[in-house]
Amino acid sequence: MKKRLRLLRFSIMAAAYFCVAGIGMAQDPQAPQGGDKPKPAAKSYGPIGSGDEDQNPPPDTLQPDNRPLTGFQEPTLGTQMERHSYWVPGVSYYNYAQSNGSSQGGSSDWNSTSYLSGNVSLLENWSRSSLALNYSGGGDFSTDSTIGNGWFQQFSAVQTFNWQRWQLTLLDEFAYLPQAQFGFGAGTGLANPGIGGTLGVPSTGLAGQFLSGQTIFTAIGPRYTNTGGAQATFALTPRSSVTIGGLASLLRFSQAGNIESNDYIGNIGYNYQLTRADTIGVLYRFSSFHYLGFPQAIGDHTVQLAYGRKITGRLALQVSGGPEITEFRIPQSATNNKTQYISGSGNATLSYAFSRSNVSVSYLHGVTAGSGVFIGATTDQVTFSGSRKLTRKWSGNANVGFAHNSAIGSAIGTVQTGANTSYDTVYAGASLARQLGRNANFTLGYTAYIENANSTVCAGTNCASNFTSHQISVGLSWHTRPLVLR
Repeated sequence: MKKRLRLLRFSIMAAAYFCVAGIGMAQDPQAPQGGDKPKPAAKSYGPIGSGDEDQNPPPDTLQPDNRPLTGFQEPTLGTQMERHSYWVPGVSYYNYAQSNGSSQGGSSDWNSTSYLSGNVSLLENWSRSSLALNYSGGGDFSTDSTIGNGWFQQFSAVQTFNWQRWQLTLLDEFAYLPQAQFGFGAGTGLANPGIGGTLGVPSTGLAGQFLSGQTIFTAIGPRYTNTGGAQATFALTPRSSVTIGGLASLLRFSQAGNIESNDYIGNIGYNYQLTRADTIGVLYRFSSFHYLGFPQAIGDHTVQLAYGRKITGRLALQVSGGPEITEFRIPQSATNNKTQYISGSGNATLSYAFSRSNVSVSYLHGVTAGSGVFIGATTDQVTFSGSRKLTRKWSGNANVGFAHNSAIGSAIGTVQTGANTSYDTVYAGASLARQLGRNANFTLGYTAYIENANSTVCAGTNCASNFTSHQISVGLSWHTRPLVLR
């Protein structure tokens, strides 16, 4: 009996010792005394789409953004530390009642266009790579004779590989739409492919100047765009790296009367991390614009200095600027019959998160392909978006975009413009969204589309110098629960 009591006493003491030792070994010896506590693994990798929907995710649940400063992609506030692989299908319906539906100012009648689509988002994670896919596509039905009935598609894909010193990114973004992509579906889920929301997976993040879309509303008929390419970053030291990449873009129309183009972009840059949050860099970029059916071609050289600041979950800032040299294959009257045009270029993007809201602003200035209207244009573009959680179920969004395009090359063919023609295009609106359970959303919004030209412009048989169009939207979207792959 005494032997059993001694054995029991020894077992209790041993168990207590190992418990205390285990607690001591579990403490992070690198954590400062009285400082931040180690983040629990369960918090970092909770259920798919988990989190307090009334506020932004805490920084300790986000993976820091590692996109290079001198690359093609805009910075982010960070991505969810999601180790699951899953896909989510869904459906959506949006109806847009719009005045001046032809976007040419010829009628004050109201028209209605409906979009019925299937949506899917997929995220596949491996130990050193990830794949993110977003797709939306379906039919559109309009009482506007210039739009009619048709179909639309939007797709984005980004594959990222991470090795010890290398990062390789493959990306592609495609759209087939009945109108200009600039402001399309603003404030609603139709603006971007996939299901969106907390279950949505990362987009390509391509900056606006690399997309072959349009910022002029005058061009007519359905059109499709595609931008794809690759980017590689090699770490020279723990603080410095080199980024190199290439993109190819195209713009096509289903109707005559517009200018179609192919764009090719090469990029090389050097990045240096000053502090944990601040990075500087220098880059060289060459862009080549070619136009189907026209002998003209444009080569554009840009050198920029860049600065970036990132605070995970709070701030993402990136600015760059420098000289730009544009060369024409054929002398242009818009540049006094010279083959070379010297100017400046710049880009800036800012994202900031508050506890219950987010704001994002971007700006670009430089030479673009011409948006299907010009053979080369100097473009200034500003976009703003903001969202705020109003109540547990309701949220509000605001979206504004402005673009100024002026010709640097002749506009040739059935798109009739003068050498000094310029466009100002604006979209501005707001929307409300309400959650219907865990898997559905209802949206109601208003957007105004405004275009002003300094002379009468004709695209095909449609001629206009100014127009304003009002759009009221209502939509309903639904998706399944996440379907886990592994």
